[in-house]
Amino acid sequence: MTAWRRVMAQLVEDRGRALKAYGYLLCGDDTHAADLVQEALLSVFARPRTGWEVGDAEAYVRRAMLNRYLDQQRRSARWRLLVPRLRPAAEVEDLAVGTVARLDIVVALASLSPRQRACVVMRFYEDQQVAEIAEQLGCSVGAVKRYLNEAMGRLRVRLDV
Repeated sequence: MTAWRRVMAQLVEDRGRALKAYGYLLCGDDTHAADLVQEALLSVFARPRTGWEVGDAEAYVRRAMLNRYLDQQRRSARWRLLVPRLRPAAEVEDLAVGTVARLDIVVALASLSPRQRACVVMRFYEDQQVAEIAEQLGCSVGAVKRYLNEAMGRLRVRLDV
């Protein structure tokens, strides 16, 4: 394996999470952060260099991430100025309806016990089976069913379903 490939592999293995966290702090979006890391690695290691250490490579990658982020922000700012001139303003749907429903769900979930809430999230968000939930929580299948039943009853009352 060539030296620059070894440095890149070691950088990704040792500092990959830190680079993604840095990207997240820059842009505030997990997917965009992963894209920033990938694009920076591609641009930095597109031309192999000799004599690099992981710390040097990380500094270059971080700088490439920052430059890419700033370039994207400048480009999108230009587009935000041009878009109103390119097309007529579209009707915007009322976002308050979705926001109120979301807040109702958040308040309803907050009324559940920690075990009930964990069961609901694991069952309906992570789409796990009851047996899987019981195994992860370290309780019986019957207990999980009871937690889910009680939680659904509370949620029905809170959300007027």
